[in-house]
Amino acid sequence: MKVGTDAVLLGAWVNASQSINILDIGTGTGVIAIMLAQKSNATIDAIDIDESAYKQAIENVMACPWNDRINVHHAAFQDFSTTNKKKYDLIVSNPPYFVDSTKTPEEARTYARHTDMLEFEELLDGVLKLLTDDGIFSLILPSKEGELFRDIAESKELYLTKLMRVKPRDDKPEKRYLMKFEKKRKSFSESSIVIEHEEHHSYTDEYKELTKDYYLAF
Repeated sequence: MKVGTDAVLLGAWVNASQSINILDIGTGTGVIAIMLAQKSNATIDAIDIDESAYKQAIENVMACPWNDRINVHHAAFQDFSTTNKKKYDLIVSNPPYFVDSTKTPEEARTYARHTDMLEFEELLDGVLKLLTDDGIFSLILPSKEGELFRDIAESKELYLTKLMRVKPRDDKPEKRYLMKFEKKRKSFSESSIVIEHEEHHSYTDEYKELTKDYYLAF
C-alpha cells in the first residue's frame, strides 16, 4: 500500500499544532506520521503489524528532516495498547475498514484493507486506554463504515465532535468521512470537501488549500 489520498487527507486535516505525544496506528509508509511531524513539535510513535510496511516506514522516516521525533514500531496494536504505558493527546489512524467483503489474495493488502487483524472494537478499546482525558482521536473511513464506527464509538463513550464529508467529485456521492472523536461530549461541527472537478486530476481550490503544504504541484 503506497501513499494514497486517504492518508494525505487525514494528515492534512488533523490539527496537531498543540500536540505533545502523537500515536499513528497502522502507519503504512509512515506518511501520516511524517506529515504530522512537519506541522508540530510533537514526539510521534508510529506502529504497523506488517513487517514490510514497518521497514518502509523506517526508510521514509530516516529520510525526512524530523526523524529525531518519530519512532517506528513493528507491533500489533492490540499488543502495543496493552503493554505501552504512555498516554497520547492525539491518536490518528487510517485503519483497515472492509468489514464484510471479498479478501484479496495478497496477505499484506488484506491486512491493510480488512478488519480481520484489527476489529473496530479492538481499535476503540486500545484508543481509550492510550488517549489522555482531553485527547483527540482522528481517523478516515468510507462513509458506510464511518457510520458504523460512530455508533460503536458512542457506545463506548467516545464522541464524534467534528466530521468532514469527502466527495471525489461534485457529481459523485460522498465516499469518505474524516472524523474527530473526544472522550467528552462537545458541540458538533460538520463540513464537506470535493477533491476533483469533472476533469480527471483537475483539483478543486478547497482540496488544494487543504493539502498545499504537502503536494509540491500545489
